[in-house]
Amino acid sequence: MPLCKLRFPIPAMAAVALAPSQSPLRSSPDEWLPSLVGFRSRRVGFESKLAAPRAIGWKTCEKSTGRREQVRKTKAVRSTAEGVEKGMLMGGIGGEAKITVPERFKVVTLLALVMCLCNADRVVMSVAIVPLAAKQGWSSSFLGIVQSSFLWGYVFSSVIGGVLVDRYGGKKVMACGVALWSLATLITPWAASHSTLSLLAVRAFFGLAEGVALPAMNTLVSRWFPTNERASAVGISMAGFHLGNVTGLLATPVVISSLGISGPFFLFSLLGLLWLTLWESGVANDPREIRLISQSELGLIQTVKTESPARNDKFPSLRLLLSKLPTWAIIFANITNNWGYFVLLSWMPVYFKSVFDINLKQAAWFSAVPWGMMAISGYIAGAVSDYLIKAGYSLTLVRKIMQSVGFIGPGVSLLCLNHAETPVAAAKFLTTALSLSSFSQAGFLLNMQDIAPHCAGFLHGISNSAGTLAAIISTIGTGYFVEWLGSFQAFLNVTAALYFATTIFWNVFATGERVFKGG
Repeated sequence: MPLCKLRFPIPAMAAVALAPSQSPLRSSPDEWLPSLVGFRSRRVGFESKLAAPRAIGWKTCEKSTGRREQVRKTKAVRSTAEGVEKGMLMGGIGGEAKITVPERFKVVTLLALVMCLCNADRVVMSVAIVPLAAKQGWSSSFLGIVQSSFLWGYVFSSVIGGVLVDRYGGKKVMACGVALWSLATLITPWAASHSTLSLLAVRAFFGLAEGVALPAMNTLVSRWFPTNERASAVGISMAGFHLGNVTGLLATPVVISSLGISGPFFLFSLLGLLWLTLWESGVANDPREIRLISQSELGLIQTVKTESPARNDKFPSLRLLLSKLPTWAIIFANITNNWGYFVLLSWMPVYFKSVFDINLKQAAWFSAVPWGMMAISGYIAGAVSDYLIKAGYSLTLVRKIMQSVGFIGPGVSLLCLNHAETPVAAAKFLTTALSLSSFSQAGFLLNMQDIAPHCAGFLHGISNSAGTLAAIISTIGTGYFVEWLGSFQAFLNVTAALYFATTIFWNVFATGERVFKGG
């Protein structure tokens, strides 16, 4: 029997989702009745009409014309799909008690886990480098070079990874990246014991492998989540990313004290290989490729999202991308974000140890608390962004608000950090800085999909490469500033000024509208 002729009972909450009093259509009763009855959605696969509280019947009506009627159709389809999905999640079909987890929730869970591993593998070196530097007798300036070696490979793989993601999808690219960076993590202790040059080469290879993670994550979220859920999905994924800092900072000193410097590298490489076994069987590049996905969930994803970008076989024009000021707003935002982020990521344990003379485990705890709060605030930022979009605020305004909070907040906090006299006070200012910087996830990071959905991976690679160059300069520069001036104060002032300048540029030139057409 064709799907459009099916009649089946729906739990009460689904009927409530279609009740006139809660309809998303805020026009008069005479206006919403014909539009709710008179549409047919081919993507969802069924037709709608008003019916009894426990059932929905499906009926074909006349085609409507005009932009206003099309908006009504989209809202009604959204209401129907969400209502059906809620009924399936909470009550099952026919009143049977059944709980079904949507496939897109499984995807975002695996993304959060892999982003956690991605950052934990980075942070292991930030902690392990303290005893390594003491053992090898490295100066502060050379320590900055070792810290930045990860970024030498990362700067190249961002663009390459973005292009590969646009062409082949995020699933395979992410899997290859995890396999390679887990291998690099595994052999890092051997490289460190062999020679400094070997260590730098392995860390550069590690960065090369990790450069594909963010473009792959961003593209998969755009394929699996409708526009009004995307910021929350990115917030959950990036919460895992920031919790990777906490995991690495807290676990590494404990494992080192028990198993030696090699211990945490072996542990996290093993976790990466275990994650791969779940990834291969649980994720696809596109929700339509998953056999177990429900029709209601697939309809919700496809109806409430923006146009799904087609796979590209031709590279987008770099000249065209760089000719638009919204592109440069994203690039400058990425530069500023990476500048501040990697300074804090690489130097925080060293900062607490050198400024406040506390031991490695205490430094790790003081460093971990800000990252933990950043994970929570990142999800809050995503939820707030989605709420504003659903409330009717323009995408451009929402992106500008989120990014302004994400830069002005850290800038002010870093200026206050110069006056911290205790490690507790310093941890509070750093926590505030990192918590507010997570609002950038709902700013420039999502804006790539807004202005260039068909080549967002490539645009992400370009902007992230520029940001990585900035991170290299800031990571090495911090070491030289500390060695020359004997304190972190001057570099914190420079970073705060950069935050403020980029905020102005972003608010003048950024947009939430689509800038680049085609595929």
